[in-house]
Amino acid sequence: MTLQQRASNNFDHPNSLDTELMIADLQKLRTGQATNIPMYDFSTHSRISSVELVEPKPVLLVEGILIFSEPKLRDQFDIKIFVDAPADIRLIRRLERDRKERGRDSQSVIVQYLSTVRPMHVEFVEPSKRHADVIIPEGGHNKIALDMVISRLQRDLASRGAIVEGEWSPFRRPVEPPADKVPKDEFKL
Repeated sequence: MTLQQRASNNFDHPNSLDTELMIADLQKLRTGQATNIPMYDFSTHSRISSVELVEPKPVLLVEGILIFSEPKLRDQFDIKIFVDAPADIRLIRRLERDRKERGRDSQSVIVQYLSTVRPMHVEFVEPSKRHADVIIPEGGHNKIALDMVISRLQRDLASRGAIVEGEWSPFRRPVEPPADKVPKDEFKL
């Protein structure tokens, strides 16, 4: 495929993702195995030969605007968090990122936004947030919501024995932490 053909692809559609590979990589990480994550060159719209080695951790954060649109992928997540941001902020962030990191001009970013990004957001991203367990408004600048999520993660990790004396370990055998070490459950009223 030529560069021009790859550039005309709609990379904002769920079909543009290698969901099966992502699921396989997540399953490896969940079972304590490291995995190689493909790397991409956004200027040529293609995978490159380099990979990033990702080691298993007690918490795997998976981010992406389309991850809740695929049921098989959604099923891989214990907690699903949707960080909501206003459309104007999303556009500004995309303009800044694509100009700085991808060497694109403002006009090409706006054309892409209007032709694929916004329509795919309306069709896939916005409806997918109904699958989230938690929706954090204000683009992640919501301290109360973030504190609640952090508290929940700490409690879950402690209950699995993954936090002992402030250190995390994905391979620690689950044990009951001492009562004074269990984070307070801020979700109960």
